[in-house]
Amino acid sequence: MSLEKILILDDQPAVRMALEELLRRHKFAVSTASTIAEADALVARETFDLIFVDVHLPDGNGQEFLERVSALPERALAVMITGHGTIESAVACMRAGAFDYLIKPFTAGQIEVVLKKADSFNRLIKVNRALSEGGTIDGGELLGCSPAMGRLRQLIEKVAPTDATVLITGESGTGKEMIARELYRLSPRRKEPFIKVNCAAVSENLIESEFFGHEKGAFTGAAERREGRFELADRGTLLLDEVSEIPLHLQAKLLRVLQEREFERVGGSKTIKANVRVLATSNRDLQQVVEKGDFRQDLYYRLNVFPLHVPPLRERREDILLLADHFLRRFARKHGFKLPGFADEARSRLLNYAWPGNVRELQNTIERAVILTENGRPVGAAALNLPVLDQAVATPAPVVEAPTGSVLPMDEGRVALEVEKVLPLEEIEKRHILAELRRQGGNRTLTSAALGISIRTLRNKLATYRAAGEAIEIDLAG
Repeated sequence: MSLEKILILDDQPAVRMALEELLRRHKFAVSTASTIAEADALVARETFDLIFVDVHLPDGNGQEFLERVSALPERALAVMITGHGTIESAVACMRAGAFDYLIKPFTAGQIEVVLKKADSFNRLIKVNRALSEGGTIDGGELLGCSPAMGRLRQLIEKVAPTDATVLITGESGTGKEMIARELYRLSPRRKEPFIKVNCAAVSENLIESEFFGHEKGAFTGAAERREGRFELADRGTLLLDEVSEIPLHLQAKLLRVLQEREFERVGGSKTIKANVRVLATSNRDLQQVVEKGDFRQDLYYRLNVFPLHVPPLRERREDILLLADHFLRRFARKHGFKLPGFADEARSRLLNYAWPGNVRELQNTIERAVILTENGRPVGAAALNLPVLDQAVATPAPVVEAPTGSVLPMDEGRVALEVEKVLPLEEIEKRHILAELRRQGGNRTLTSAALGISIRTLRNKLATYRAAGEAIEIDLAG
């Protein structure tokens, strides 16, 4: 619910009582004041969503109170009420920050209209704030002519019109969030909010408040009441990104919301209904996480109502050039270039590379290559900066005889490592990651950014390599 607590500031007892009775019938929490001094004291202690303010009061002008309230960080919507309305007064109040203006005597119907308008407006403000905090992502990940993408599109079209909970899995950079947005776009809830919470990016101490909101004074720093993501997504869709990172102690509360569609804010006792469709993503195998005891089995089953797996780019190689051309056109427009396309060697390099960072790495690689390419020239292999040793199938190149008698391919003056057979993709990925880590002086933050993968994914892979006996030097500051 967007509106909960309402303040009535009016010096006429009959007006206060009538308005209070009407608002309480709608289950609002109502406070009343007859003077500006009383209202100031209430506003200092509590947070209100809506305030009805009389223009003429015993200890001052309601417009002055309105101006003070409008300057607060969590400003309430204000409706000015007066028995002596003029156009000049209405204009002055609206300029001071009033949401609406009513002339006494008003009817219950007029109040109903104001409440509906205020609820929609307040909800829109809070949803927009959440969206601006969450940011947006670029498109392109759903492009593809491969059989894997064809099957994925069919499944999306089947489940999107329903309210079923969907668990989207896949490696980092495959476009899981884009799949979630496509499910939202094709759903009956597409005109309602789409709210995202990155479970891996929120502090463990604050994630419960992020999910369910908190009341004023619920903990140190909770200066105002705040709605959580479930509340902001009411009637819409909530995306739990990297759901495997939710702390174990909070998973029981999440399970309750998914099953019973209700929750309480941190520090509050009021039960709030949640009409929300939930989508979740994970780049980890949740079944393995369950087996390790880090994720509740009942929550996993509740999330895994309809599973969707996004294939890695190396398993849909037919889509690589299609995506590369799409990103080339986009970034050429963005940076003001006119580029005819890719040189033949560059296209071969794109096709043969393993793409451990998937579509996100391809996107970042193409943007960097566009910037490095001279305007009017095709994008060359050098601008892509994709090392030969990371190719799944070596590109034909001049050769020299090594002292051992083996054949070593040459790439633009650099001698590659000895390749006696085609390497497994996991080995190719490992070599590329470790090579980039060395180039970045052991800095994991810079390495993850260059590879187009999250730092958490990089840490997990490095831990796997260490467990296998690989000696890895890390810059602890990065």
